[in-house]
Amino acid sequence: MVYRVYVEKKKLFAVEGGAVLDDLNTALGVKSVTNVRIINRYDVEGISEDNFKKALPTVFSEPPVDDVYFALPEAKAPERVFAVEFLPGQFDQRADSAAQCIQMLCKGDRPDVKYAKIYVLSGKISDEEFAKIKHYLINAVEARECGFEEKKTLKVSYTVPTEVETLDGFIGKSDAELADFVVKYGLAMDNDDLKFCQNYFKSERRDPTITEIRMIDTYWSDHCRHTTFGTIIDSADIKPSYIADTYNKYQLHRIDLGRQNKPICL
Repeated sequence: MVYRVYVEKKKLFAVEGGAVLDDLNTALGVKSVTNVRIINRYDVEGISEDNFKKALPTVFSEPPVDDVYFALPEAKAPERVFAVEFLPGQFDQRADSAAQCIQMLCKGDRPDVKYAKIYVLSGKISDEEFAKIKHYLINAVEARECGFEEKKTLKVSYTVPTEVETLDGFIGKSDAELADFVVKYGLAMDNDDLKFCQNYFKSERRDPTITEIRMIDTYWSDHCRHTTFGTIIDSADIKPSYIADTYNKYQLHRIDLGRQNKPICL
């Protein structure tokens, strides 16, 4: 059985909602939003009802500062509501921590826990503004909008592919075809990167599988290769004098350390 609970900070402690409201009003420029409530939703499977009740005031909420619901409060016009969850396979720190705490509390097996964040927005918000807000608050790289329906199970079954697609003709593609390939598959690599991979598989005398290309692409980014911080700063125009003074002091330290001939990097 899947147990569900909603947890919301009491008005006096709703700091996160206030911060999101300020962000939407200032950074996003949507002035029509007058209030933001944030409700944390937890679905739990793999524990008894008694243990679920035991976890309510100890794992899922703090009674002095949280309100707990077993049904989502109905939205009052003209409120707008949407929920956000992590993408499948994306690590969810909050859900994982809750599962570990329940396991320690109940001294049993670790249950399955799924988490979603629900935003309740007040104000006369247009459809265009609502779409803009969702695009702003949902990081598509790691999360997605989710529904409100009850879950029958949290178990996920994946179809194991019997065959992995081989990218036939990859090593024979022209530069123009490689450029189209980057766009088609939404790769983080650029054309030169993919050309490098092509040359490697030419030396192997075979076409790669889609899994190999996806794996290489995942770890090819500047962030994963730690090349971002190797970006060379050719010049720096610093306006605030106190920051400029610090930068000049840094330059003097470079001379003291004998590093003045090395490039300045991020």
